[in-house]
Amino acid sequence: MRPATASTLRLGVLIGLIGLMAAILPAQATPPASADAEVWHRECAFAATMADRDLQAFSSFVSEQALFHSGPTPLKGRAAVRGFWQRFYTEAAAPFSWYPDRAELLEPGRLAHTSGPVFGADGALIGRFYTIWRKEADGEWRVLHDHGGPPDAKDRERHARPDPDACS
Repeated sequence: MRPATASTLRLGVLIGLIGLMAAILPAQATPPASADAEVWHRECAFAATMADRDLQAFSSFVSEQALFHSGPTPLKGRAAVRGFWQRFYTEAAAPFSWYPDRAELLEPGRLAHTSGPVFGADGALIGRFYTIWRKEADGEWRVLHDHGGPPDAKDRERHARPDPDACS
């Protein structure tokens, strides 16, 4: 039998620590693979309210406790969000569109995050949205926090024009 080398000893200690941690720490529940897809599709349905020009449907996606950073001051609550966003639903054509390119659960079964590109009416990339979703008591995912910003360099590379199949 050969004497153990320092790297072999370190590996053995590391394996032992991992085993000990696994025995001591509680098991983490992992969401099913479809959980992120559920939030993705919810974001797509939310975006469709703009294309469909349906303010009532838009409002149904917004939590009563929502916080939106859409204007000069934060909008607090569904009524304030609806009141501000009503201006975007008055014309026959949508002034902008969006879709997710990321969706992930933050706290399985309770909180999720989506983000993606925002396009002007002409199809030009104008921004990026960041949304926190909460699964509410009735089982529906609703927007709890919404914020936007300018597109980054990766957005300019990946989203030069809207992808008509992004929510398919």
